[in-house]
Amino acid sequence: MGPDFVRPAPPDVDRYTQDPMPAVMTADGNAQRLIPGAEVPFDWWRMFNSAQLDAMVKQAIANNPTLEASQATLRQSQDNLRAGYGVFFPQINAGFSGVHERNAPVVDGMTSSGSIYNVVTLSGSISYALDLFGGQRRTVEGLRAQSDNQRYTSQAAYLTLSANVVNTAIARAAYAAQVRAMEQLIGMETEQLDATKAQFSAGTSAYSNVLSVQSLIAANRATLAPLRQRIDQADHLLATLQGSMPSQASLPDIDLGQLSLPSDLPLSLPSDLVRQRPDILQAEAQLHVASANVGIATAAMFPSFSLTGSYGVAGSSFGNLSAASGLFWSIGPSLSIPLFKGGSLWFGRKAAIDAYQASLATYRQVVLSAFAQVADSLKALQHDAEALQAQAESQRAAGDALHLLQINYRTGLAAYLDVLAADIQYQQATIGYLQAIALRQQDTVALFVALGGGWRNRPDTIVEGKAP
Repeated sequence: MGPDFVRPAPPDVDRYTQDPMPAVMTADGNAQRLIPGAEVPFDWWRMFNSAQLDAMVKQAIANNPTLEASQATLRQSQDNLRAGYGVFFPQINAGFSGVHERNAPVVDGMTSSGSIYNVVTLSGSISYALDLFGGQRRTVEGLRAQSDNQRYTSQAAYLTLSANVVNTAIARAAYAAQVRAMEQLIGMETEQLDATKAQFSAGTSAYSNVLSVQSLIAANRATLAPLRQRIDQADHLLATLQGSMPSQASLPDIDLGQLSLPSDLPLSLPSDLVRQRPDILQAEAQLHVASANVGIATAAMFPSFSLTGSYGVAGSSFGNLSAASGLFWSIGPSLSIPLFKGGSLWFGRKAAIDAYQASLATYRQVVLSAFAQVADSLKALQHDAEALQAQAESQRAAGDALHLLQINYRTGLAAYLDVLAADIQYQQATIGYLQAIALRQQDTVALFVALGGGWRNRPDTIVEGKAP
């Protein structure tokens, strides 16, 4: 009884963004090509060509407690499903009892003295529920859908873990690069301060110029502490993701320049996305559970049938259990008809239907959010390329200006302070350039995650985990 579950159809769209995406996005000599119809590999982080990053992700997968918990919960749901299949088989039980008893003659209406006797019973019973209206089948169907839901939850945990490790490693590398660039910038500004002080002492510069440079140095030094704090926080997060105490973790120092930008970007077809993202499949499994619950509630409104039988022997001792006079047996059907429940069955079914409608709306919202996330990631990569190209041109222009001023300084055509000012501009442009590189890499990770992270291509040993 009840509705048979039908998977929702994929959205009828042929692209993720309102405007067509460019096939190639190039910035600073690095091109990223979209490959429509290609699937994300399960080990997508290896596309950054960093053995250190690969080792960090693998260690997290092996040791992360959250992932272990999700895999244990998955095994629990699978065991619950196996236990649920037991309703399709006859239930067989055996029993034994031995009683040493004295009766009360007054209670029995007798005037004679009470008697003492033994009763030994050995029996067996069998029962089988006839699932004529499918309530038990719907129950098992719901358990299967719950197991699917937990399987996709485990896959989502795997994807989230790997993405967090990669994103944190990229962010840490970017923070470290910014610290080095800022330290170089402060070094240049310190030289400028010394030169400005010398000019003030010589009477060729106002003291306000000294104060301006000191203020600039102090402001830039103030940015170092937050950057170093972010590096420490990234280290602590990476240690936690890898299942280690922050004080005991051994983390590699990944340089931002060692991370290659993935050049070929798989782009799943919109019709395939709903079969690839774990969160969409989770919502679908929850919808399946709600559908099965409608069937369970519907079947509860109809009669239930079962066949039962029993067989046994009784006697005063073990020795006479084989006597024919102690043999007993029974067999027959039983029928239970719900005649009046005060509306509980009717409204219970309506509640199950309402829950299904809520799950369906939730599913649609998850799909909408998933498509928006892919669109956001694609547009972010497009704009990242534009921003990185602008930052690269700014850095090159600042570098060319610095180079010309250095030549002019050596020939006596430029003052040393002009060279220092140009060097400061170059270092500032370099910091912006590093930030643009890191953002493009992190948005690449976001695209891989938005497309489902290639979980369908993972080996089963990674998907299911190992039982303890």
